[in-house]
Amino acid sequence: MSLYRKHLETLRRAFPQPVSDQEHDAWFVFSVLRALDRVDAMKSQRPILGEPREIDFSLATQCTVQEHMQTVESVSRELVDHLEGMFIWGHPRSQINVIPPPCIPGILGTLLPAIYNPNICGEEASRGVAFAEAEVISMTAALMGYDPKRSGGVFTFGGTGTLLYAIRLGIEKALPGTFQNGFEGDIPVVVCSSQSHYANKTAASWLGLGLRNVVSIPSAPNNEIRMCLLESELRRLLREGRKIACIVATTGTTDAFGLDNLEQMRELRDTLVHEFSLDYVPHLHADAVIGWAWSVFSDYDFTSNPLQFPDRTLRDLAGTNRRIRHLNLADSIGVDYHKTGFVPYISSAFFVRDACDLKLVTRDQSTTPYLFQSGHYNPGRFTLETSRSGSGPLSALGALQMLGKTGLRTLLGHLVTMAETLRNRLAAHPAISVMNPENFGPVTLFRVYPDDVDTFEFPRLEQNNADFADKLQQYNEYNRRIFRAVQTEALQGEGVVISMTDRYRETEYGKPVVALKSYIMSPFSDQQYVQAVVESIDRARLKVNAEKQA
Repeated sequence: MSLYRKHLETLRRAFPQPVSDQEHDAWFVFSVLRALDRVDAMKSQRPILGEPREIDFSLATQCTVQEHMQTVESVSRELVDHLEGMFIWGHPRSQINVIPPPCIPGILGTLLPAIYNPNICGEEASRGVAFAEAEVISMTAALMGYDPKRSGGVFTFGGTGTLLYAIRLGIEKALPGTFQNGFEGDIPVVVCSSQSHYANKTAASWLGLGLRNVVSIPSAPNNEIRMCLLESELRRLLREGRKIACIVATTGTTDAFGLDNLEQMRELRDTLVHEFSLDYVPHLHADAVIGWAWSVFSDYDFTSNPLQFPDRTLRDLAGTNRRIRHLNLADSIGVDYHKTGFVPYISSAFFVRDACDLKLVTRDQSTTPYLFQSGHYNPGRFTLETSRSGSGPLSALGALQMLGKTGLRTLLGHLVTMAETLRNRLAAHPAISVMNPENFGPVTLFRVYPDDVDTFEFPRLEQNNADFADKLQQYNEYNRRIFRAVQTEALQGEGVVISMTDRYRETEYGKPVVALKSYIMSPFSDQQYVQAVVESIDRARLKVNAEKQA
């Protein structure tokens, strides 16, 4: 036997067998279980896997592809080693950004496509996995108030992808023909809140609009777009003859869970179309990548409260529902299942109220002569990507089927309950001020001050009075130092893992406000872990204050 044939025989064992082989199948499963056992051995009471370690990325530049093959076992050990020091998002002391622990069906929805590698570019390369995408799109569309028979949608590479689709459709509506001919003349604008995700600017830049054609409207103290300023800015743009490609309503901002008033934005858009006799309708997109999941409360009986949520939680859920229930007024919606759907990355989807909108970006069959020769479901005709993994739809399907409305309501209600508990304890602390008391989600933004600061009065002064700009900067740095102290403790496996934002919002005089951020996403969160945040902040204050006096 030639040497290459010997190598080939060895390599064949490193792949799942195409025909059932009980011995090899058992070895495959055992290989997976052994890797999971190694990961499990890295768990402790700490919110990290294994031991904390500093990563020297310069060492990565020294890596090359080796000459000889390795065994599955040796590579498995190395892959597991790369997880060491990773934060465990499901740990109740992990409260960093909006990163959930994936549920088991969601994990299976990622594992199974990884084995059989479907490409949901079209039905031919994915079969039932393509059907799963159609299922999830219909299920979620109905949940958000769209008519599944009229609406459409597709999974994409993330929240930025959903905005890319929305703005691209808006461009084509405002300037028909740009999909074929490009821009000829004036460039249209995108209008969004100052609290909206920076992905609006990313998408606008990559689509050729440019950053200067993204118009940011200031937000109110409750972190929603100021409608009076939105109206005046839209009127100014239209009087100047500017085309408006897309108006983005953020329903669940990343930092504070602010909820733009989509109902009023839709009314304003329609009024201006009539008043200015526009020959197009500016595209209205709901960036609901976080807030979409609260759609499960659109038919919840808040009066009888069958799940028996605490009164304060019930008020928060009702407050969110009053905005989320209007998602169906948007022309399109962006959803991240990997945020508030409890599935692994990446699982995002873009929805349109009218599936006909997708024809604006559909390719001619002649451009893809080697694709779409069979089957009825071929979204690759209009998607940005040709290669699309089936893991997003299948993991979302697994989570939605397992959780149902009751499961999602239970999880979201619990996270909000824990966030409210944290806000109450932080608000009671003499050195801490909660920055987003009017928001209803699982995220809490707060600032920490030295002992001699009046935390009832000073946050208002530094927000509104330019005379306090120097103090604002001083306390911004103070909060950065608090964060670094908390982070250092967390990396040692103690305390809690929280986030920080360099610009929770801007002051009335245009300066950024730094805030610390707790984003509770673990179903294992409970009262003692909420208290751990306060205790960790207290230890950090003692350390920072001691350093200041030294």
